[in-house]
Amino acid sequence: MKLFRAIKKANEERDIETLMSLYHDDFEFVRHQSGTTLKKSEYRVLISGMFAETSYKEIMHRCIYENDDILVEHSVMRFQDGSRESLISVKMLENGQVIRTETGASLMK
Repeated sequence: MKLFRAIKKANEERDIETLMSLYHDDFEFVRHQSGTTLKKSEYRVLISGMFAETSYKEIMHRCIYENDDILVEHSVMRFQDGSRESLISVKMLENGQVIRTETGASLMK
């Protein structure tokens, strides 16, 4: 769970530089909830914005499975508007970095 721990620590510390170093230059982020796809530079802007919001909080973040090819995570997040989402994230790995992430999120009440 080496990569998972590194991602979790960077998220907890809101360390965008360390977090982005864990992502491949050709990284692609696919959000199934909205049907959108982001490149690494766009993803960086998204995550930087979340990190800048003091009300954003990762309530829970756990590793379901990790090997050299894939990382599967489950997390619960609280956003600026007070809403909470349960998120499943599947990260495809290449040479120890995340090359592609696909997510599915459900609003929690």
